[in-house]
Amino acid sequence: MAQESMFRGVISFLDQIGMYDIVLPFLLIFTIVFAIFEKTRILGIEKIDGKEYTKKNLNAMIAFVIAFLVIASTQLVAVINQVMAQIVLLLLLAVSFLLLVGVFFGTGEFTLKDYPNWIKFFMFFMFIGIVAIFLNSLGWLSYFTSLGSNWNPEWTSGIIFLIIILGFMYYITKDSSPPKETKK
Repeated sequence: MAQESMFRGVISFLDQIGMYDIVLPFLLIFTIVFAIFEKTRILGIEKIDGKEYTKKNLNAMIAFVIAFLVIASTQLVAVINQVMAQIVLLLLLAVSFLLLVGVFFGTGEFTLKDYPNWIKFFMFFMFIGIVAIFLNSLGWLSYFTSLGSNWNPEWTSGIIFLIIILGFMYYITKDSSPPKETKK
């Protein structure tokens, strides 16, 4: 019991000194912006002895300034903290799903490389999840959900059912033959 309160005290101390509101968001933004600058070489390169190097000093300084501007806005920091927490939950959901699927495949390594359509589906699902997380953290998702609260449930379910049926009919009747080659 005493150990639990000691660890809670450490977390509380880190919160009081601004670890979660200042230090971690600063490091996150600095690292992401610096990595983007290094990867894209948008600020240029310099040649030394015939080798190309990025302008690390310039990249670091601009990433440093951008990170400071971000943590100066408490609203942005709150959005970052909320978004990162929810993205971690989305990641845990994906890992849990893959663990459960892996149980049914028996022994050996399970990868989705043999199932490219599933990879595309999960990428699309994760993209939609991340977009929904950002819209929710900015408060914009409430506009979409309030639109649906005024609809008649019978009409809404009928329209959704009709869209599903039309999608299913399209999937069944689409042309699956390979494209014909044209001769020039």
